[in-house]
Amino acid sequence: MVYNCMLYLDWLFLDMNAYFASAEQQLQPALRGKPVAVVPSMTDRTCCIAVSYEAREYGIKTGTNVGEARRRCPQLRLVEGQHENYLRIHKQIIAAVETVLPVERVCSIDEMACQLSPQHRETGQAVLIAKQVKEAIADRVGIYLRCSIGLAPNRFLAKVASNMQKPNGLSLITREELPHRLHPLALTDFPGIGRNMLRRLESKGVRSTRQLCALSKQQMVDTWQSIVGEQWWYRLRGDDYPERPTHRRTVSHSHVLPPKLRTDQGVRSVMVRLLHKAAMRLRKLNHWTSRMALSISYTDWPKWKETIYLGRCQDTSTLLEAFERAWNNRPLGGRPIKTSITLLDLTPNASTTPSLFIEDRRAHQAAHAMDAVNEKFGSNSLYFASMHEARDAVPLRIAFTNIPEITNKRAPHHRKS
Repeated sequence: MVYNCMLYLDWLFLDMNAYFASAEQQLQPALRGKPVAVVPSMTDRTCCIAVSYEAREYGIKTGTNVGEARRRCPQLRLVEGQHENYLRIHKQIIAAVETVLPVERVCSIDEMACQLSPQHRETGQAVLIAKQVKEAIADRVGIYLRCSIGLAPNRFLAKVASNMQKPNGLSLITREELPHRLHPLALTDFPGIGRNMLRRLESKGVRSTRQLCALSKQQMVDTWQSIVGEQWWYRLRGDDYPERPTHRRTVSHSHVLPPKLRTDQGVRSVMVRLLHKAAMRLRKLNHWTSRMALSISYTDWPKWKETIYLGRCQDTSTLLEAFERAWNNRPLGGRPIKTSITLLDLTPNASTTPSLFIEDRRAHQAAHAMDAVNEKFGSNSLYFASMHEARDAVPLRIAFTNIPEITNKRAPHHRKS
């Protein structure tokens, strides 16, 4: 392929292909070339959280029920996710990419964006840099960790380009090709157009990318009913649009229960552990909450939901007290299968006035003291006694857009407060 070196590209977007499954194939040679599904637990009742390209040939994809996946592919290899390994490899990938060019933004556990320097923005140079990135990952991390790379005049279109050819692709979108280069794409090929937005576009008579690109700036604002429509108008034309800072709205954790914990006491222990994790994360983010939502899904009953209104709080003890009150309202019996805890109505420290009551201030100080101990000596070094049976109930899990920190510290003796 011959590239016109007088065309310019500003962004490189990297998307690791089937990341969790590829990481397992890199770590375990016996899985290479085999259909692989990464699962949260070894049970047919859960769903695949990642699948290899060999498994996709059988119609298996992320979210497919494990039992159904095994029926479609009897030779499917199931691997329980080892998220600490995925985080460690993620950091190795970043380090490999940065031997070629700086990473501007880590977008998720398997995606990152790099802004090209002026001397690398000509098409030929940009393609060369992209190939060097691929080689660096293969040489420094592993040849089974393939990636697709998109090059474009802005980060949004570079991400779109990264999805045009998988696996191991390299695709370009130049400003001179716009908007015609986008016309063959489905509306849902664009990040940010999901089921609800697709319905809204269709209600406005927009059923193709060609029609979307033909909208005026004001029509896009009217369609999105916000300034987001203006952002789309500029981005589809190859321009960078400054992003407004986002405000965190929630902190949430959920967990699919392994078979041995699908009991009333089992789900309680997991919920207590999730609450501890959510509270610690809330403090690390320097936010406060005033509302907590709990839920339990059952195999044989309707889902239970409960919302608790709080004063502005940040400490674990206040959240535990609220949880205990709500716990008494749960339905008795049934077989729980999944639970979640969400902290809502968040406000940053700068916008929150701490309580003047000495009891509240002591609880706040104790929570931060516990965080300091756990940060220094390892997670679960110090915790409330109510979490003792649950301290190992919820292993590390990765939400793709929230990348937790990992630590190798392990406390030899757990301490209960």
